[in-house]
Amino acid sequence: MENITAFRGVCPAPFLQESKFPDAGGFIPGRFCAPVPTLQGTISCCLSCPHTDWVYPDHFLGLTRIANWLNVGGILCAAAVLISFLVLPVEKTHRHYLSVCLILGVAMMQMGFIIPLGAAPPQCYNAITPNDMFTNMTCAFSGAFLLAGGWAAIVWIFIRTLSLHLQICWEVVPGRKFFYGALLAGWGIPFMMLAISLSTTGVSFRFGDTCHINHDKALAVFWGPLLAVAGAAMVLQFGTLGYCIQVYLRALMTDSATTDNSSTLPSYNGSVRTVSARQAYRRVRRVIELQWRGILVVIVIVADVVFFAVIFVSMDNTTQAAVSDLRRAEPWLLCLVSSGGDKNKCLPKASGLVFKESTVMAVLIVLSMNGLWIFIFFGRWSMVTAWVEFYRKRFTRSREFVSVDARRYSNDPRTYEMLIASPQATLTKSPDPLLASPADSSVTFSPIIKGEYYGAEARYASPTLSFSSPRPPPLAVAREWDPRSTHARGDHPPALGSDGVHDKI
Repeated sequence: MENITAFRGVCPAPFLQESKFPDAGGFIPGRFCAPVPTLQGTISCCLSCPHTDWVYPDHFLGLTRIANWLNVGGILCAAAVLISFLVLPVEKTHRHYLSVCLILGVAMMQMGFIIPLGAAPPQCYNAITPNDMFTNMTCAFSGAFLLAGGWAAIVWIFIRTLSLHLQICWEVVPGRKFFYGALLAGWGIPFMMLAISLSTTGVSFRFGDTCHINHDKALAVFWGPLLAVAGAAMVLQFGTLGYCIQVYLRALMTDSATTDNSSTLPSYNGSVRTVSARQAYRRVRRVIELQWRGILVVIVIVADVVFFAVIFVSMDNTTQAAVSDLRRAEPWLLCLVSSGGDKNKCLPKASGLVFKESTVMAVLIVLSMNGLWIFIFFGRWSMVTAWVEFYRKRFTRSREFVSVDARRYSNDPRTYEMLIASPQATLTKSPDPLLASPADSSVTFSPIIKGEYYGAEARYASPTLSFSSPRPPPLAVAREWDPRSTHARGDHPPALGSDGVHDKI
């Protein structure tokens, strides 16, 4: 208290005299100062830091920290999905690089709110000056993650929407060139815009423990381009949905036309149009069935980011308007002076200078829910069953039956449960069969050579009466045949008797 009194100078309580503080260190434009006429002339008097403590109730900082803890749950949900993508097979997760990069962007944005939880950074450089990225490393990292994550999420949403639009509306399947272009734009643009924003505007403690972008040129270098890309993504998204509705209505009209009880036969052109409409409808329906999760997560995350951007820009403009035009803040400032610095008596007069506490908390909570949306829309029940199967295979003892012969005869896994494991194996002679085929004597098998899966080629003597391949008919073999042996009439005349007369039968 003695230090505060020493810096107060001639300013009325609760203000501090600006001339008693150095002109360097911290974010100097972040001071909330006003000229006050005194007996010594007009003196710049400033409110103590942090400024949000004067316009919001005492529990406001605790509420912002609760919102930051919600981001911990959100990033755990996103991490669960990423680990599932990494460990489980693709047929269970349906992972895609567009989904992975979008989740990484959302996780980066949530890291901007999580970093201050562990570091607990001081918001003020001195009694009237807030810290910025040059005077506090936690501020620098939290602000960088927040800006880069917001840009990465929006850019990957745009790329995902563009990919879906090309597949549905133009029947173009993105290939390898689109893949490399998407990686270059999806990560190059966010880091490029981060460098421009930090070098041009910078970040500092505005409200809460997380650093946000400063007011100067923020609309031109950060919020404007970000909202433009988000708007383009939403235009593409709703344009694609409009095309899907058009295809559905066209297919519905063609179906109703084909069921008309008209006596005229359909023309060829009409039939072709009907088939084309139905094919387009089936193709669009198939893509929608596969991509409906991505469509919903695009709409939700874009809505969250746009909501945060609009509220933050409006709140920033309102605060800067009160600083530049003190006549708007004069009733509140006079109330602070007359009450001796009792902010609770003056909170109703400060309500017109800042956004409502409920609105600010709604923005922070909605933004912290992005990780949960990622888990809901990208998570699948097949991933749960795949994890159960994964742990069952890793931690359950295998009960597979292994034959004793497989261990006794050979250690080679390629001879698993084969009776003849190696040429050196001594086997018990099997009993001879009762009946043997004559063809068995002409079939020989070579022994199995170690190091090969199969033995040498076997000699096989094809049976004579085999019809497995075409073969010429056998040549006629001349045989001697006596018709008298079968009492048949031969081709020669009957023999003559001794008297020259034919013999009688």
